[in-house]
Amino acid sequence: MPDKPKICFYWCSSCGGCEEAVVDFAEDILGVLEAVDIVFWPVAMDFKKKHVEAMPDKSIAATLLNGAIRTSEQEEMARLLRRKSQCLIAYGACAQLGGIPSLANQFSRGQLLRYVYEEAPTLVNEAKTRPLTSFQNNGHTVTLPEFRNVVRALDQVVDVDFYIPGCPPTPKITKAAIGALLEGKLPPKGSVLAPDVALCDQCPRKASKPADLGFKEFKRPHQVALDPDLCLLAQGIVCMGPATRGGCEAQCPGGNMPCTGCFGPTSRVRDQGAKILSSLCANVASKDEKEIRDILAGIPDPVGAFYRYGLAGSLLRRKVNLPVEPTPEAP
Repeated sequence: MPDKPKICFYWCSSCGGCEEAVVDFAEDILGVLEAVDIVFWPVAMDFKKKHVEAMPDKSIAATLLNGAIRTSEQEEMARLLRRKSQCLIAYGACAQLGGIPSLANQFSRGQLLRYVYEEAPTLVNEAKTRPLTSFQNNGHTVTLPEFRNVVRALDQVVDVDFYIPGCPPTPKITKAAIGALLEGKLPPKGSVLAPDVALCDQCPRKASKPADLGFKEFKRPHQVALDPDLCLLAQGIVCMGPATRGGCEAQCPGGNMPCTGCFGPTSRVRDQGAKILSSLCANVASKDEKEIRDILAGIPDPVGAFYRYGLAGSLLRRKVNLPVEPTPEAP
């Protein structure tokens, strides 16, 4: 009997929801286990880095890597798994686009470390001590990964073969992707393994979306009792549906919440945030500058709203090689 294809799952900078998405297969996971041999999945099984290092290059059929790249260890593991894998898949919004972790790219490395270890209101650290990448005590050396200047999407570090979008990806999307992989029916390299249509095309509310939205104000979901049948944009709620790829089965609009954009853009959109920003601004009803400002003030965090999952790969991304603020030495 021929050996089953070897599969890896790995978790970088993310919340862990993508790992849960695999478990969400429920009993269907048994069918996956019958078809593949999982040789590395640290969150669920007792595997070590040395086991991967000992594998021949390209001996792993596919690695589904979730999470963005923030630390030196994550970059090292991404490069190792790329070398060992025939197919590397960016699994989930953080690996594909940078995800919510990449919102930290609005701030410098120094700002982040200073707040977390010196200024946070729940913190007592009079010595202003920060973690060291290397520390020696009683003849033993303890090391920690280096905290990089920026958060990067996976393809900003290594070559990526395919992308499975979502925060997290749905079990349906994941199973379809694994099935295509096992059957050798994958699309061209670089493809996103999800429908290439806007979410609005799949939204159950699409028939109620007016041709001219004419925004007079923007409201946040907690400020209004939402009509469960009416287009959310028509209710003055910022919904990322027009700028977001479908395939999630419109679960958020179906739950009476706006799309936040986790499936990323379609292939026809270069910058997801710029796309929705252009769409919303073009539909503001007023032509008066002060009124326009008042209307747009209803979106208090435009970067967080429009680039919630994609700041790392957007046109607003920061350079990787910014000067690194030195970490204070241990006392």
